[in-house]
Amino acid sequence: MIDAKDINNIKKFTDEFFDKMTISATRVDAKISSDEEDFLAQKEVLGEKKDLVALNVFLEEPQILIGQGGQTLFEIQRILRMLLNKKLQKIFYLDLDINDYKSKKIEYLKNLAKELADQVFLTKEIKVFYPMPAYERRIIHKELSKRTDVISESQGDGQDRHIIIKPR
Repeated sequence: MIDAKDINNIKKFTDEFFDKMTISATRVDAKISSDEEDFLAQKEVLGEKKDLVALNVFLEEPQILIGQGGQTLFEIQRILRMLLNKKLQKIFYLDLDINDYKSKKIEYLKNLAKELADQVFLTKEIKVFYPMPAYERRIIHKELSKRTDVISESQGDGQDRHIIIKPR
């Protein structure tokens, strides 16, 4: 289990990690997440729940570390998670965000899903989203699962996988 001491170590290590990349963080926030609405939420692996640490790093120029569509951010998250798991000798999930990029992206996707679902309901015509990564599709499916007037499903393969919304 992750505790307050671990959170402080995570913040310190993360700050050092970015310093070594010659990128100065203006602030590093970290917390143990227990909110079910969180982007990743707690996962169960081999019957054992793992903690989720939400880490938000604030930078003056975040674009280079976010990358196109957040791809660089996800790669940094993967590397940082492996380093932190090894350093702390604890296995946990890490949700890295830079300047609230993911939070804003999630809000945008939810709003887009609602707007398109409303259009589908009114026009009874199928709407097709642009291809997107699995985590983005998951957000949209979760948002639309609350509705009884439309159905969402993923279609396509690999990089071309996308969501369609149909009337029920």
